[in-house]
Amino acid sequence: MTIKNTSLPDTPSAAISAPLIERARFAPGDIVRHRMFDFRGVVFDVDPVFANSEEWYQAIPEAIRPAKEQPYYHLLAESEDSAYIAYVSQQNLVADGDEGPVDHPQVEAMFDGLDHGRYRVRSIHRH
Repeated sequence: MTIKNTSLPDTPSAAISAPLIERARFAPGDIVRHRMFDFRGVVFDVDPVFANSEEWYQAIPEAIRPAKEQPYYHLLAESEDSAYIAYVSQQNLVADGDEGPVDHPQVEAMFDGLDHGRYRVRSIHRH
């Protein structure tokens, strides 16, 4: 999919390429685990490509820095000692619905409970 900015002259830099959202492996409510780091979480939003700051991206060590041209997920995340919001590339996530609920204080505000390994999104949070 190419998004054309019609307010700019017709130049190569005036087009932004983004993958189709169908490439996203996970959806809001899915429980996932990070491939390299010891944390898991529940997806609450999906960006079709990287949509965070360049400073955040450059802070990732180059040896493990993921590509920008893939879905990125906003997670209500938990590790052994804390709960937080995480932003993770698709290549670094695997499904983790068999491990039970995610213990994050915002889960109940966004979801209506766990059903067969995934959370049901509250109707007020659906797009």
